[in-house]
This record gives sequence, structure tokens and C-alpha cells, in this order.
Amino acid sequence: MSDARALLEEYVSAGKALQLATLDGSGAPVVCNLWFASAFAADRLWFISRPDRAHCVNIRADERVAGAIVAIELSVLSEPVRGVQFVGTARELPVSGIDEDIAAYVGRHPSAANAIDPARLASGEAHHRVYRVDVTGWVLYDEVNFKPPRQDVPAIV
Repeated sequence: MSDARALLEEYVSAGKALQLATLDGSGAPVVCNLWFASAFAADRLWFISRPDRAHCVNIRADERVAGAIVAIELSVLSEPVRGVQFVGTARELPVSGIDEDIAAYVGRHPSAANAIDPARLASGEAHHRVYRVDVTGWVLYDEVNFKPPRQDVPAIV
């Protein structure tokens, strides 16, 4: 039997984008697609976005989020699915004192360095902000390694 936690970390680390669900003012779900970075122990995801985007406005009003990361190249309908889902809380980070969070994101996406440069963030020149998701629960969905494919994996908080 494969180690669900190890596969989950592998799939998240290899994922290209995540789908993030937030709740709008009426409680309706809103989904967006984002580039992301990740870390484990504690389980965290980071993304950058403009603060006026719907998902950012929603997070400021209600921090609860859920999402998914697909771990396969989508090509054939019958291909076994592998990916993860998560739940957690998200927040917009302050514009200073977040060097480790910036490093986590820029470490995966070096081309974003100017968009979230610490000096530009602190001076108000940056159009983007850094957001962090603190994952409180994971589900590994893996039709290759598990029967049944759905495996609950505890988050490390």
C-alpha cells in the first residue's frame, strides 16, 4: 500500500495550478484558478493576486476556502484520476514582515519577484498582494494507488 501522505505532498508539489473556492457575500461559492506555491509541516499554500479580484474580496469577508489540485495531464477521458482537495482558511498577508512567505512563492515562481518585491509592497507600488492558505484538511484522490480512491489525509497545522 502506498503512503497517502507522501503521495499527497508529491502531487501538490508537482501541481501547476489550483482551483480555489471562496464564498461571496450571499454565501454562494466562487471558483478561480491560481498559480501557487506550497509547504508542508505546517501545510500551507500561497498565491498572489490583485486585492480587488472577487476571490480576494471574498477572503477578506470570509476566510473559509476549499480547493483542488489535479496531479495529471488531462488527455484521455478514461485515464485514472489523481489529485488532491483541501479545506482551510485564507488571508491576505500584510505588506511587510512577510519575507519567508514571499521567498516561498518566488522560490517556485521566480518571474513573480518584481510583482511582490518587499520594498514595492511596503511602499504601495505593488499591484499584487500575497495570500496564504492554512490547510486544515486534505483528501487524496488516487485511482492508481488506492481502492477506494478517496483517502482522507490529516493536515499538519
